[in-house]
Amino acid sequence: MPRNALLLISRLLLAALFVPSGFQALANIAGTTSYFAGLGLPLPTIVAWGTGLFELIAGLLILVGFLTRIAALLLAAFSIAAAFIGHYGQGADDATLAFMHQQMLMKDIAIAGGFLALAMAGAGAWSADGRGAGIGAEVT
Repeated sequence: MPRNALLLISRLLLAALFVPSGFQALANIAGTTSYFAGLGLPLPTIVAWGTGLFELIAGLLILVGFLTRIAALLLAAFSIAAAFIGHYGQGADDATLAFMHQQMLMKDIAIAGGFLALAMAGAGAWSADGRGAGIGAEVT
């Protein structure tokens, strides 16, 4: 498959996780705030709004391929932070919950890897970044 098509699919799949998550966090700000309060984070309302806005905006940047390398690096760091803040050591009293949180931790780490690869590769020609840089269609 051509490089630009793979980069577009990568951006679509990664954005498909963060854009809806940002919308959901903002649409249910009380629930999002409660989740962050349950994790013991300070100022959970501010964290909830900041997280929701960040996921939505960064996800949209990835989707359209604008400022892709920067957004991908920020989302990689966000994914690692989310992995350890939200999942590391959680559910220890319940084997099922502990297993689920371990899987979520590893998923977040894997997502960070995808974002690091996207940061290195860039968005490709089929993106706002590609158009702005005058990148043409690939020949392979």
